[in-house]
Amino acid sequence: MPEYDAGVLGGVLLHKPFLDAIGNPTATYTIPMIVASYDLAAAVTAVGIAFFSFRMGRRGTVLLGNLMAIIGSVLQASAYSVAQLIVGRLCTGFAIGCISSAVPTYLSETGVEVGDRGPANAFNAILLISGVPLAYWIDYGFIMSDSQASWRVPIIFQCIFAIISGGTMYFLPDTPRWYYARNRWEEGDATLAQLNDAEITSEKVQRTRREILISIEAELEANASLSWKQFLTMGVVDKTRLKIVRRLCSVILSTVARPSLVSLLSGVLNIFYALGCVPLYFTVERVGRRSVLLYGAIAMTILISVFTALAATGPGHPAIQWTAIGILFIFLFVFGYAWQGCVWLYCSEIAPLEYRHIGAAATASGEWLMTFITVFAGPIGFANIGWYFWLWVISGNVVAVVFVYFLCPETGGKSLEQVDYLFVRKGFPGLRKDFDVTDEDIEDALHVSGKLDVVKRDVAAGKPS
Repeated sequence: MPEYDAGVLGGVLLHKPFLDAIGNPTATYTIPMIVASYDLAAAVTAVGIAFFSFRMGRRGTVLLGNLMAIIGSVLQASAYSVAQLIVGRLCTGFAIGCISSAVPTYLSETGVEVGDRGPANAFNAILLISGVPLAYWIDYGFIMSDSQASWRVPIIFQCIFAIISGGTMYFLPDTPRWYYARNRWEEGDATLAQLNDAEITSEKVQRTRREILISIEAELEANASLSWKQFLTMGVVDKTRLKIVRRLCSVILSTVARPSLVSLLSGVLNIFYALGCVPLYFTVERVGRRSVLLYGAIAMTILISVFTALAATGPGHPAIQWTAIGILFIFLFVFGYAWQGCVWLYCSEIAPLEYRHIGAAATASGEWLMTFITVFAGPIGFANIGWYFWLWVISGNVVAVVFVYFLCPETGGKSLEQVDYLFVRKGFPGLRKDFDVTDEDIEDALHVSGKLDVVKRDVAAGKPS
């Protein structure tokens, strides 16, 4: 739904019935303001919602987002003024800020097996990006008409996605990790047992339960030494046991330094972009998140460098220009595979449980903020400096390569609780294939958090631990 919402208005901006409905505005920045209000609202919402989304839960945040999506769609589809259209766009942007920051976390935290998170988030990326070509072709089908329905129907069509998504989520529970973090033990136990299709007393469920509770206790211990000063120094003075600041800064930098600002509205290119997400579903668990991000960024750096060289020498040479377009096809496919679905997955895994909503908010905020900047800075940059603008894009890809190589450990093949141990122990032991949380690790974590005696008393009393 997010990408459909983002792309549907683009296909009708110059459509006469649409312009007639909003009074045929002539001001230079009116249309860009209408378009960009959506992205800006999504970016601001993703940041603002981090302050209360943990209380609402992943499920509650998604439900709120879908409700606002319906309201925003209705306002846009019934608009007869620029002001109402912008208000509708702001509401829809608010909705997408909520949804895009909560869904990847929900998918990651409800995965039963370690290998569930990758395919689930990859499939989510396929559906996400498919919204762009869907919006393009729906607009294309209606734009042949001169009636008001030709632009209002594609916009109100957004409601279908929100109703399906919100209606489904209404009957689903929140994640067991969120229930435990909120001290809602019975709901956490019931959800965990339901996800595993086993009794709460089974060894598999009990071990997962212990790992989640230990992770929560370790984070509580880390919180005691957490301060905003550590964020200002980018984690250099981060002394917390789980390296919380470093992990959240990893999330923020991975989105702000995203490797591409290319904005292509062509329907065929957008289909190619969506198709790039498909192989991620089958390979992300085998290849690993770090490899996908790293080698994807390297490939994109090479491709965009070649494209820039062609763009600099291409004017007046059709063969070179067509070659450049071919490079863009490949670039967009690689981008869809490596840096669209995988970034959302990685950011939902790398942040600690009680800060996962902040990490997700930073991811969503970076996504929509960079989209907002693209809408404004892209055309201005090309108009003023031409192909030199692509040098900035190349630099973003280079930063991505360096960032992933030095700061991103592998999170694939591990439970979310095992990811915590990547930052507890010296170095990155998670790079070892046989890494696992042993009973000694569990006892050590409980001892540090002061809960070892409590657990032993529960075991002696016959209570689930």
